[in-house]
Amino acid sequence: MQRRSFNHALGATLAGSALWSPAWALSEGDAAQGIRQALQRGAEAALALLGRKDGFLGNPNVKIPLPDHLEDAAKLLRSLGQGRRIDELVTAMNRAAEAAVPEARSLLVAAVRGISVQDGLRLVRGGDSAVTDFFVDKTRAPLGEKFLPIISTATERVALAKKYNGVAGKAAGLGLVKPEDATIEKYVTRKSLDGLYYVIGEEERKIRRDPVATGSALLRRVFGG
Repeated sequence: MQRRSFNHALGATLAGSALWSPAWALSEGDAAQGIRQALQRGAEAALALLGRKDGFLGNPNVKIPLPDHLEDAAKLLRSLGQGRRIDELVTAMNRAAEAAVPEARSLLVAAVRGISVQDGLRLVRGGDSAVTDFFVDKTRAPLGEKFLPIISTATERVALAKKYNGVAGKAAGLGLVKPEDATIEKYVTRKSLDGLYYVIGEEERKIRRDPVATGSALLRRVFGG
């Protein structure tokens, strides 16, 4: 149902393209339509893959590991038979990311709709990640604000997360830890967004590499030239 409503919300942005004019005659309007469709596909892929159980935890490409500053402590805890506490924290971090991703839907829809005709040709002719970079620029900051409270709720019950926050917060004050990693919640928010844009970027590269395989006449025309 969510995917159907997502497609419906974007459907109006994808209508009316002239699909069969020569590639060299690609208009700004056609390019914008193609970029919107590419963004839509990337967003759908990310939401479907990541916004479910084991979307992060079961995917080695996006699984959120322990913060670097906790690795040495984790080794010590495992050597003392406390590996369960480490596993509990890793699971909680990844479950938090999986819970947050569906909240990206409305902002991703808005970003797709916001593609202007002027943006179109520039993004089509950009590098392999030009479309994804547009998404990052338009959505990363507001998505971070939406993700953070969801992730905080999912991790606040984990005792080890609280201990990490106490130590990392002091270390951040001394300049030993980056501010964005000063709490588990901030760290997981950052890594969740990294995973989201990673999947969107992979979809963009697939489209650019082989637009024919998408089965879309519009994407074939826009990216096939």
